[in-house]
Amino acid sequence: MAKTPAQRAALHGKAATGARAPLVNTSTSRTPAKAQGNANLILIAGSVASLFLFAYFHLLTLNQMKDLADGLAMPQSFVFGFGTDHVEALRLAMNADALGQLNYVGKTAGTLFALIFAITALTVIASNVAKKALRWTLWVLPLAFAAISLWANAAVDSMLGAETLDSGAVSLASGLVTASWMLLIASLLAIGVALFLGRTKKPAPEQA
Repeated sequence: MAKTPAQRAALHGKAATGARAPLVNTSTSRTPAKAQGNANLILIAGSVASLFLFAYFHLLTLNQMKDLADGLAMPQSFVFGFGTDHVEALRLAMNADALGQLNYVGKTAGTLFALIFAITALTVIASNVAKKALRWTLWVLPLAFAAISLWANAAVDSMLGAETLDSGAVSLASGLVTASWMLLIASLLAIGVALFLGRTKKPAPEQA
């Protein structure tokens, strides 16, 4: 009768059980350097996408929209806000098709830029800031930028498409647009702080 592995081990030792060392797939080994390299590729892709979308939305599309508004600038282009007179002129100059194009651009390129930039900023901060309290403090800025930017685009669309112009809606949209620009600048500064802290971190000692 064939003996069980336990019986063979009792008679001949553990070598008789046929136990083998687990196989190790060295092709999938990940080192800290490889992980950092993958993170850098993601950050580079996010940065390039953010820069492209910013240029497409603010520098190209919104400038081209002037041709549909008698040369008047779009509300999202005003860093320091706009007034009721400018909005009234825009409403008179832009027809339904032009307003629809502005609404579409804000919901596509404007939304994508805000979200991709915020995600990229969060990743940069997470990768370079070790202190939890400081990391969360810096995270607030890109998160707030994304939220306020999306709200600003919606407020501009509502303001321009309303049947009657409300000064309160103009003030709200103007304040949101200004806040989004200020938060964008603050988020860029937060990224700069994170990168500076990442460069000054002491490298971990190599293990033999």
